[in-house]
Amino acid sequence: MLLITPDTPETEFPSPDAATDEGLIAVGGELTTGRILSAYRNGIFPWFSDDQPVLWWSPEPRAVLFPGNIRISRSLRKTLKYKEFRVTADQEFEAVINACAEPRGQPPYGGTWITEDMKQAYIELHRLGYAHSIEVWRADKLVGGVYGISLGRAFFGESMFSRVSDASKVAMVRLAEFARLHYIDFIDCQLPTDHLTRMGAVDMTRAAYLELLKQSLQHKDRTDHWSLDVVQGHDIEHVAV
Repeated sequence: MLLITPDTPETEFPSPDAATDEGLIAVGGELTTGRILSAYRNGIFPWFSDDQPVLWWSPEPRAVLFPGNIRISRSLRKTLKYKEFRVTADQEFEAVINACAEPRGQPPYGGTWITEDMKQAYIELHRLGYAHSIEVWRADKLVGGVYGISLGRAFFGESMFSRVSDASKVAMVRLAEFARLHYIDFIDCQLPTDHLTRMGAVDMTRAAYLELLKQSLQHKDRTDHWSLDVVQGHDIEHVAV
């Protein structure tokens, strides 16, 4: 495990194989945009709380969603059919990350891992064209969304939120649609959860994930502004469960 000091180059990370059993691979360092992007390129991501130093992780197993394999339940299909929600991309990135950072649950178990430093770093990455958001609206209110990082043909999902039933699921469906139409190979969901597994995410070994990432990063990064204009009228193939 690497202890990152002020003298450690932004691009320096140990091999993910050096991670602890829990997946921890490095500790410390500032959340510069260069270091964050280097981490993702190496299959590593930051995850820590306000009372901790920056912690860098490469867990095993790794949860991955292939865009063409997303599962849509019958109830969610009805929600999409009746168009209760309006969905946009890159319109309110800061509002999405702020919503994702809101504490969840009651003390002492509630809290957030999206610190102020984390928010500012990803807002800067959005300005640079690497971080993107999907926003879900009901009437004129932001009720759900997801944000993450795009590199090569990979999208690294960071967090999602939902203020009404199905809003975050709608965000994931539209993200998968966009990904499939724009040749994004996979959505990195980081850690397995029941929610993501039900939507089609699968667990991968670290070695398999790193090989998948290597292939995706052979393609040029896209730092353009995302738009869902084409996606809105396109029906993704899906599996009812």
